[in-house]
Amino acid sequence: MHSSAQFDFTHAMRLLCCDIAARVDEFSHVRMDQIAVTFAQARSQVSHGLQAKLTPLRFEHGSLTTTRKGRKWTVQRLFVDEREMLYILTFYLPRFLDQTFREKMITVVHELYHISPKFDGDIRRMEGRYHVHSHSQKEFDRQMGVMVDEYLADHPPREMYDFLEDRFRTLVGRHGRIMGMKVAIPKLIPVPESKSA
Repeated sequence: MHSSAQFDFTHAMRLLCCDIAARVDEFSHVRMDQIAVTFAQARSQVSHGLQAKLTPLRFEHGSLTTTRKGRKWTVQRLFVDEREMLYILTFYLPRFLDQTFREKMITVVHELYHISPKFDGDIRRMEGRYHVHSHSQKEFDRQMGVMVDEYLADHPPREMYDFLEDRFRTLVGRHGRIMGMKVAIPKLIPVPESKSA
């Protein structure tokens, strides 16, 4: 017997991310009211591959424009309930939900960590050529695990994260249907060159 007609995955993920931001100092700058939490369907059924991604809606230093190959570009703006979003956080289903509980929690923390400490719509930039991840993926994942442990050690309410203890098919069996927010990833738009007088 289903406990409800459907399970709002992106609403549950938003509540979890809000709770992580409130409990873990590393994420105190994160404002979930300007992050669109969404899901997309994984293109293949394999368990490996992209689990989640953070899409920044600004360029370096929070700029609305960037220059590539001599041309200026901007990005489509995204508004949810009349509030402008600075990031899109997307989870790929069912792949994300078919990982272990710890892998799922590390993925969530990993994506939140990519948000700039300035919360300006840009990503967190590391030193040197590895500006997105540190030079060691293994060390990076270890650091994410430490933050997961910090969150769980604060004894958050179990209902904040217990849905991540289930695989995709288990959640479907329990609720009948998984739903949530979907948005198209905003496109880059060329900025028209201003004409001189």
